[in-house]
Amino acid sequence: MAKMAQNEDKKRGAKGAAGHAYDASSITVLEGLEPVRKRPGMYIGTTGPDGLHHLINEIFDNARDEAMGGFADEIEVALLPDDYVRVADNGRGIPVGIHPKTKVSALETIMTTLHAGGKFDHEAYKVSGGLHGVGASVVNALSEHTKVIVHQDGGMHLQEYKIGKPVARVKKVGSSKEHGTVVIFKPDIVIFKEGIEWNWEKILTHLRQQAYLVKGVRIGVIDARQSKANAIGEVEGLFLHDRNLDVPSMTFYFEGGLKSLVAFYNSHQVPVHKNIFYVDRETDGVGVEVALQYVDDITSRITAFANNTYNSEGGTHTTGFKMALTRALNTYGRNANILKEKDENFTGDDVLEGITAVVSVKLAEIQFEGQTKAKLGSVEAQGAVAAVFGEALAAFLEENPDDARAIINKVLLALKARKAAKAAKDSVLRKGALEGMTLPGKLADCQTKSAEEAELFIVEGDSAGGSSKQGRDRRTQAILPLRGKILNVERARIDRMLASVEIRALVIAMGTAIGDVFDISKLRYHKIIIATDADVDGAHIRTLLLTLLYRHFRPIIEGGFVYIAQPPLYKITKGKALAYAYSDKEKEEVLKELGVGAGESAPVSEDAEEFPAGTAESEIAETASKKPAKVNIQRYKGLGEMNPSELWETTMDPTRRVLKQVHIEDAEAADRIFDILMGTDVASRKSFIQSNAKLANLDV
Repeated sequence: MAKMAQNEDKKRGAKGAAGHAYDASSITVLEGLEPVRKRPGMYIGTTGPDGLHHLINEIFDNARDEAMGGFADEIEVALLPDDYVRVADNGRGIPVGIHPKTKVSALETIMTTLHAGGKFDHEAYKVSGGLHGVGASVVNALSEHTKVIVHQDGGMHLQEYKIGKPVARVKKVGSSKEHGTVVIFKPDIVIFKEGIEWNWEKILTHLRQQAYLVKGVRIGVIDARQSKANAIGEVEGLFLHDRNLDVPSMTFYFEGGLKSLVAFYNSHQVPVHKNIFYVDRETDGVGVEVALQYVDDITSRITAFANNTYNSEGGTHTTGFKMALTRALNTYGRNANILKEKDENFTGDDVLEGITAVVSVKLAEIQFEGQTKAKLGSVEAQGAVAAVFGEALAAFLEENPDDARAIINKVLLALKARKAAKAAKDSVLRKGALEGMTLPGKLADCQTKSAEEAELFIVEGDSAGGSSKQGRDRRTQAILPLRGKILNVERARIDRMLASVEIRALVIAMGTAIGDVFDISKLRYHKIIIATDADVDGAHIRTLLLTLLYRHFRPIIEGGFVYIAQPPLYKITKGKALAYAYSDKEKEEVLKELGVGAGESAPVSEDAEEFPAGTAESEIAETASKKPAKVNIQRYKGLGEMNPSELWETTMDPTRRVLKQVHIEDAEAADRIFDILMGTDVASRKSFIQSNAKLANLDV
């Protein structure tokens, strides 16, 4: 009986809770490119704007790999009408012959099969940014329509695909004296539901960066979205730049490599030393290229690449770089007697303060952590970078004593500042501990202890603080009013920051601490909402707060915890009708709905009409009923002008409010903007303001 019961249990387990059999037939097998469409995020990270632009990068990377191998010297990326993208290179051209294993064209194999490509054959590509050979096939799978034209061996060959599947076999469509590949694709709106919107500046930034990395290669970018389709000529020739199209275009070509890139990054900075360090050498089959220069700043900027693929999270090559940098500067400082016996050694934080560096490695066998290649995992890169860079930097310091002394003095200043900042920070934390880590008195905290549902509104001034405290949901919403403009922390160290009452209150309220003891798991609110006034001062305060969060609490932004409130600009009433408008355009739309046409005057008050003495009340009432109600428009200058109920229903009520989540789409571009707007380079800031003044919509 016991054995029978056991068998029955096995049967019940096999069928599962719903009674359905779980056997071999339950296993779903996705064929061809179906896995890509089923789980696109696994291959491109996201189906939002970043994933959309990743498609261009994948096809461009294939063309760039041809250039890295010495087979191409020109690449062109063009945005076409109807959301199409065209990428062309004058490389060898994708092979079009029959593949011995798949029995179809090699082109079709590459475009329709995952893990197929020339990146596995080191005779074809010694160095490649490709990892699994999935780039072209993934783009094809996620595109509504793809067309590939290959110029090779005197012929021009074509194949088209619909949602990753070939429309027909590869066919020869003409003769050609050129050689290279043209890939034209249109992303599938079914996959990219947020919309197909190409960001011209984002594309330019990436391709400019790549031009620095591949010396001697010309990269063209064309915005032909407004051109007529028949003017593009999808099949005719490799490149569009010689067709005299009257459309926006840019061309990038740099001979200086990473040295030029560092100079570009530091164009708005004050260099600490004149000569930019540069080394380009190979060891044990690993190519190492590094450039660096220190500037008069406290922020470190290290940009890393592996096989010319940007690694936003660094990896083993940056680890080797930091180790060698710390060792070399400590050794030189001791030998030159700049670091005295009483001085402690430089730490990793000391040597990174104010550095701008680009680290690039090239490996035959490369390992990334994930298909999006954000972090390099190849172990051999660490030792190669440490050896090549360490030796070259030691030689640079010996051969350039003025530069060396300037660098060591810069790092020595960082060491002293670090010790002073630590003392100040410890003092604040020690004081907080004695007070039981008391929250700031100006903070009106919420009742919930769950960070997931807690919100912190950072408001401007006591009047806004008073209204928001009365109008809030006390259970989930906390209010922290700030007085005046906080310290610009772009060039301020932690000791000076913590001396600011307003900044210290915000740090304690958030709960994460700061600096080397920062712990995002202790964040007390998962929505930190900046709610400043809709005027110039409010915009400035918002910028100062974002600078603080970006420079010292960046994981909070990256975690998606920072928001900007969108209070209304206008309150519009007509009789019993009430509406709020969040922009001038919205105001005009509301007025139109209320019967006030464009250009008509909209009275801002309802003045009492005078009647002759002795007029009966019934006559006054009749006249008033026939008179159309006037429109009252109230322009809000700040949150303090709203009463608590207005503030709740427009800005704080989760069911009706509008919040903008803060993201870092391009860290390098963001860093550069913060440098320009919040740094000490007045000329650059003035130039930026003059160039973008027409885009501003300010209520001064």
